[in-house]
Amino acid sequence: MISVVIPAYDEAAVLEDALRAVFSQRYQGEYEVLVVDDGSDDSTREVAGRHPVRLIAQDHRGPAAARNRGAREARGDILLFTDADCVPEPDWMEEMVRPIQEGVVGVQGRYRTRQKGLVPRFVQLEIEGRYELMAMSPSIDFIGSYSAAYLKEIFLKEGGFDETYPTASGEDPDLSYRLATKGYRMVFNPRAVVYHRHPESLSQYLRQKFYRAYWRVPLYRKNRPKVLKDSYTPQTLKLQLLLLYLLPIALGYALLRGPLPLVALITSLFLTLLPTAWWNFCRDRAVGIASVPLLLLRDMAFALGLLWGAWRLLVAGGRA
Repeated sequence: MISVVIPAYDEAAVLEDALRAVFSQRYQGEYEVLVVDDGSDDSTREVAGRHPVRLIAQDHRGPAAARNRGAREARGDILLFTDADCVPEPDWMEEMVRPIQEGVVGVQGRYRTRQKGLVPRFVQLEIEGRYELMAMSPSIDFIGSYSAAYLKEIFLKEGGFDETYPTASGEDPDLSYRLATKGYRMVFNPRAVVYHRHPESLSQYLRQKFYRAYWRVPLYRKNRPKVLKDSYTPQTLKLQLLLLYLLPIALGYALLRGPLPLVALITSLFLTLLPTAWWNFCRDRAVGIASVPLLLLRDMAFALGLLWGAWRLLVAGGRA
């Protein structure tokens, strides 16, 4: 039996579409759907109640705690996680379960979007590039909970999601890092698709990147080898961040001694952005044309988030 767990906090506006899609799956086996209401103040419970779900209510504790609560109360031996703002394709459940039935412990599905705006199209291409990276590996160490499957026995044995993450931030890679470190095999299945709404505006996107970077600090503190490499993060991103951190030093040197190191650093940064911009251009010309400034702003937001997370970690004595 399969248990689909959907955490929901003030998700009345989007939950209906998610549940309609989950209950329209082609999967022929037995499954249940658990909606864990994480202390919502809107009509989330009423929306869930219009469908044959198992509704679980708790005080607001964050999505990690909500998913863990659903996993503990699930009757199935396979756990599927998605979010209330995701709309799975009809074969999503089949595609998520198949690799588990073939012997792996965890499965990562993929995002798609129907949005037409420039920023969400840019975000989608960014994610698609990461999917290409994952598709080249026979096993992965990074699973996002928007489309995730786990063997329930292993999920519970290894402690589930870390509930110290108060928001959707780093709890899902933290779990998959832990599983990969212990030798459990996880795979990426690009045919398991959920549709999602990415940030519509540039400010929303940059804010999202800032806070994701902020929570990467405690994540990497717990999983230090993953700072160097994981199956989801392009190495070029790390090089770009390093160049950005060196920029103030090069600027100071330019004011005192001359501009050559600064020019060399800016040129190097620009060259690291070009391959991704070209990759985007080949798939979406408008996005490709806008990619260099968008990538640069993304990297700056991420770099600042990492710095803020590191500072808070030091000030808080070990907690971000």
